[in-house]
Amino acid sequence: MSPLYGAYTPGVPARGNGPFIVLEGISGIGKSTLARLLAERLNAGTLHTVPDFYMPWAPVMNANTRALPQLAFYLSGVLHASDVVRSHLERGAVVSDRYVSSVLAYHSAVHELEMAQVAELLAPFRPYLPAPDLTFYLRCTNRTLRTRMAGKKDYNQDDHDMITVPGRLERLRSNFDKAAADDTTAVIIDTDDRTPGELADTITDHLTELST
Repeated sequence: MSPLYGAYTPGVPARGNGPFIVLEGISGIGKSTLARLLAERLNAGTLHTVPDFYMPWAPVMNANTRALPQLAFYLSGVLHASDVVRSHLERGAVVSDRYVSSVLAYHSAVHELEMAQVAELLAPFRPYLPAPDLTFYLRCTNRTLRTRMAGKKDYNQDDHDMITVPGRLERLRSNFDKAAADDTTAVIIDTDDRTPGELADTITDHLTELST
């Protein structure tokens, strides 16, 4: 039985008038660009997890709080994002730039924790979170990542740390691989030498297969 009841339930289930799609992967791989393109093609609602209005607080939390308060902050963002997803699903498709797997992968990598421990802390809140229809895990080589990072307009401290803190990028890659292996909605896409348009074509092909 879920411990979430009364005011803590998510409310009326979404009617699901379109697929719920998630894009996952390391920072700089091209999720935001691809999310915008897919939203245009699918006439879909789109969001970032955690939501944009959380982002000014993220550097403050990362710099001044320990691991558990940080996890609570990002969990709050995921819970709010799930409410936004339900609202969008009443009107049509939804594309989310990041979702639960990013919280697991990044929090575990930054604090050098086992993902299973983080997943256990998140488990009581899983009933609140609508499940994606498909989650696309984007991959690329370090060569491609360097090229894309050079053009990233919102490059921030987390991006810098991902590249410069010894072992962090490797931990992130490993964590996303583990998340994909445990995710029944996972589709892995290698993005090297492929344009956003080509990647969007691949994803829409998967969505066509899903609907048939």
